[in-house]
Amino acid sequence: MEWPYGSLPDKELEGSGWRPEPFSQFVLKVHSRCNLSCTYCYVYHQVDQSWRSQPAAMSHRTVAATAGRVAQHARRHALSAVHVVLHGGEPLLAGADLLDHVVTAFRDAVPAGTRVVFSLQTNAVLLTERMLDLCLGHGIRVGVSVDGGVDHHNRRRIRRDGSESLADTQAGLARLTGQRFRDIFGGLLCVIDLASDPVEVYESLLAWDPPAVDFLLPHGNWLVRPPGRGADERDTPYADWLESLFDRWYSASEHETELRLFDEIIALLLGGRSRVETVGLTPSTVVVVETDGSIEQVDALKSAYQGAASTGLHVDRDDFDAALRHPGIVARQIGAAALGEECAGCPIHRVCGGGYYPHRYRPGTGFRNRSVYCPDLFHLISHIGTRIGADLERARRRTE
Repeated sequence: MEWPYGSLPDKELEGSGWRPEPFSQFVLKVHSRCNLSCTYCYVYHQVDQSWRSQPAAMSHRTVAATAGRVAQHARRHALSAVHVVLHGGEPLLAGADLLDHVVTAFRDAVPAGTRVVFSLQTNAVLLTERMLDLCLGHGIRVGVSVDGGVDHHNRRRIRRDGSESLADTQAGLARLTGQRFRDIFGGLLCVIDLASDPVEVYESLLAWDPPAVDFLLPHGNWLVRPPGRGADERDTPYADWLESLFDRWYSASEHETELRLFDEIIALLLGGRSRVETVGLTPSTVVVVETDGSIEQVDALKSAYQGAASTGLHVDRDDFDAALRHPGIVARQIGAAALGEECAGCPIHRVCGGGYYPHRYRPGTGFRNRSVYCPDLFHLISHIGTRIGADLERARRRTE
């Protein structure tokens, strides 16, 4: 069995004083289908095709069962807040009525002492005034996935019939970023494309005045390498792309927007903790519920192999504490103890955290490997460390 399955010594972990951290972020797959067919999508175009057997939309019965399990988890662990992410597929395909029902059901179920924070990630094609009124009324923060300018977006974020999607995405974004709905604009998400110019992409996204932008590495691993990430580790194409972006962002005369990857790396270099799973060793507290009620690990694992995200658990019969004992969840909560020898001996392992867990997969050894992006992460983190180190030294000299 590949690590961590059959490998994590439960008694040893308990004896070390380690205890699981309760889940605080619940990703609800309210709709399992999508109106786009993005070329890099890990759900529809990579190894795991389990979406085909999922119900299209989450039923009211499954919504109620999930809300009950979240409420149980919040009470048991005295959680002050839980974050519920409405996700897909494309969550807006679920329709305004179902989304309204989901939010109402959760707020009714969760105990009064626990605040429920909602967000939604969408391609914005269906982001109508009615949808935005619903989000505004419930205080749902809306994030939009967009890949930059016309050429890049329309080449990769296409409709299922192959037609372009940018015009409708821009129309939805224009509504969201208008004065009436601006307060619920959560930010933008962009998957890195090596064929694009990083500064051009960044500035095209900056035109929407986003509060934050997430630049994501395309999902891949040691079996199926990401586009452009070859075997020659002297090449660092993703670091080169990101360093150009970092230098443009970091050198700006004023703060333009939060770029989460860079903000988290800087925080870690300065001795802080990461708020995201992609870097650092902060325990993951994210769990996914599919449209049929299956409890799963982070769904980016679907890029590794068929069933990689599965836990075998279901909201009808299992509570979320059962998921906390699942080896895949434990592996993403034990920090440096989950890293292999190569990572443990690396001087920046507490910053990169071994890389994003799904990107560590290698057949035979499972997830106890460094990230397939290891050369890029090392180069990028070193570059950022050099830049901020020089600025801190200059600041120190000015105060002497």
